Amino acid sequence: MNIKKHIPNLITLINLFCGCVAVVFISEANYEMAFYMVCLGIFFDFFDGFFARLFKVSSPLGLQLDSLADMVTSGVAPGYVMYSLFTNSAHELGTNPAIPFLGFIITLGSCYRLANFNIDTRQTDSFIGLPTPANALFILSLPLVLKFSDSLMMLEILTNQWVLLAITLCSAYILNAEIPLFALKIKKFNLKDNTLQVVFLLVSVVMVLLLHYIAIPLIIIFYVLLSVVNNVFLKK
Repeated sequence: MNIKKHIPNLITLINLFCGCVAVVFISEANYEMAFYMVCLGIFFDFFDGFFARLFKVSSPLGLQLDSLADMVTSGVAPGYVMYSLFTNSAHELGTNPAIPFLGFIITLGSCYRLANFNIDTRQTDSFIGLPTPANALFILSLPLVLKFSDSLMMLEILTNQWVLLAITLCSAYILNAEIPLFALKIKKFNLKDNTLQVVFLLVSVVMVLLLHYIAIPLIIIFYVLLSVVNNVFLKK
């Protein structure tokens, strides 16, 4: 029995476990622990592929397991968080009890992206559309921004159902948009080939140090905008 070939799949299942625990924490309104469990799941999501390549045991089974695990950690969890935000917000869209379920549009968008990613051969070295883990971090950070921010304007924005609906629709769109986004992996250890990655990393670290949880959604937005600007310059 070759134990090495099972290690990447075991790591993927740990990612799935983290996603399941995150969902439980969301149901208990413990959004901080849910955020950390999603972060842990994303950490394992990165290393399952790393070990699959290291041990040369990549397989179709691993690819499918990876997407199924991500579906919970980066699909169901953010959809559930948005559902909770809708539930706890002011009722600008009305008091219909079905309205909070609009938050699961994020889950639907994540599912479509994950399925499409498995058959899209263009996304081997970079991304087209926002990766589900990045989107999950964006959504999972919103209740933490609400909790730890003293800004009344931020409170009004993130408890407005129209704003939440806009975020939900934009989230589902950007996941599947035909927008090339640069890869965060560093393959060659020189500044010239990794300028974007270095700039992004440095700005992200500064933002986290200064803004803490508020920095997380801003970092994701910065990542998308930096990619768009880079695409414009590449076309010239």
